[in-house]
Amino acid sequence: MEYKTDKPIYMQIADHICDQILYANWVEEERIPSVRELSAQMGVNPNTTVRTFETLERENIIYSKRGIGYFVAPNAIEKVKAIYKKEFFESTLPSILNRMSMLGISMEELTFFVK
Repeated sequence: MEYKTDKPIYMQIADHICDQILYANWVEEERIPSVRELSAQMGVNPNTTVRTFETLERENIIYSKRGIGYFVAPNAIEKVKAIYKKEFFESTLPSILNRMSMLGISMEELTFFVK
């Protein structure tokens, strides 16, 4: 994975995990790769992966079973969608609307191209 400089690496790994959940590659109640496994896959220090898992656990997207590993939480897809929607409305959409305004793109014009 190639990391961007505008977002902390642990958050980019969290996005990767959330994407795996949204694409149904990892399903509810299924075990996900261990800290060690994911660290090796992502090419990062295990402490970075631990931080990622702690963040996702606080958001109730994953949970741990002591001695067994981490699992996708029930309703994780809905929780991820809610987080992504919030991020979209707070960060992405205002930027898009600003750019549309600068370029003089109307909503009618936008809907024509989106079809």
